Amino acid sequence: MIRFVVRRLGFVLLTLLVSSALIFVATQVLPGDVARMILGRFATEEALNSLREQLGLNRPLVVQYAAWLADFLRGDWGVSLSTGSPVTGLVFSRLANSAMLAAVAFAIYVPFGILLGLWAALRRDTVTDQVISVGSLAFIGLPEFVTGVILIAVFAIKLKWLPASSAIDPAAGFLEALPRLILPGVTVALVSLAYITRMTRSATVEVLHTDYVRSAYLKGLRAPKVLFGHVLRNALLPTVTVAAISIGWLIGGLIVTESLFSFPGLGRLLLFAIQRQDLPLIQATTMLLVLIFSLSNLVADILYAYLNPRIRYT
Repeated sequence: MIRFVVRRLGFVLLTLLVSSALIFVATQVLPGDVARMILGRFATEEALNSLREQLGLNRPLVVQYAAWLADFLRGDWGVSLSTGSPVTGLVFSRLANSAMLAAVAFAIYVPFGILLGLWAALRRDTVTDQVISVGSLAFIGLPEFVTGVILIAVFAIKLKWLPASSAIDPAAGFLEALPRLILPGVTVALVSLAYITRMTRSATVEVLHTDYVRSAYLKGLRAPKVLFGHVLRNALLPTVTVAAISIGWLIGGLIVTESLFSFPGLGRLLLFAIQRQDLPLIQATTMLLVLIFSLSNLVADILYAYLNPRIRYT
């Protein structure tokens, strides 16, 4: 198991190195002149050249990349060109917000998705199974902004149970921000809930037809013991993987949902940085998202290998 984890860590480090080079090159080829965007279109050529020299934009790309990567590894992520604030504090404050939203969504769709998938599998080919399957397909096909607008119209405007906007105070704690996290959390959870439900249902149906499950029933074991002792351990393998991988998407891939609810998360911060061509902010936010995605995949691999020993020996 240790060798397996070390190999996976090596892949994560290689992924981060390649991603850092791609991110740096991509930000350098963005249209527009960073110096002109900072000083304005009426800036003189001397002022522009002075700022480029100050920012190191006149150096060769390889030198710029090496200096940027070294600073990034030391924790010096630079200063935002748009706000003048240190990038590190800005990014991590938004990361904390995204983590709160991800926790709410994760707590909704993972347990409910597993329960619905298990229920559909145990009632397969019945009306219950068909309703759950059709409902999950409907939520998968429904765009997030449509789901969000419907939830706002019903629960914020019509019933007035929850706030329509999720703009929170930067210093707000989890319990204080929770009422504003419910609607965006449910919006995100409905899509992921459908995937977890269908994955659990498919895997459970497959496991229920295996020989060792039939043997357990023939031995006289009671249904709950067979279900929790034999079926779920194997049926939840793909579900665990999907749930772990989705953490990266929950943290940084919710640009549409965050924009709809005015939620100050990492995805909205990245959109803000791209619109203003704020290179230090784009680079830091994107690298952090790559790190989160890589670590969530690493966690998924470790969990899968722990639950299924055949994986770590192949």
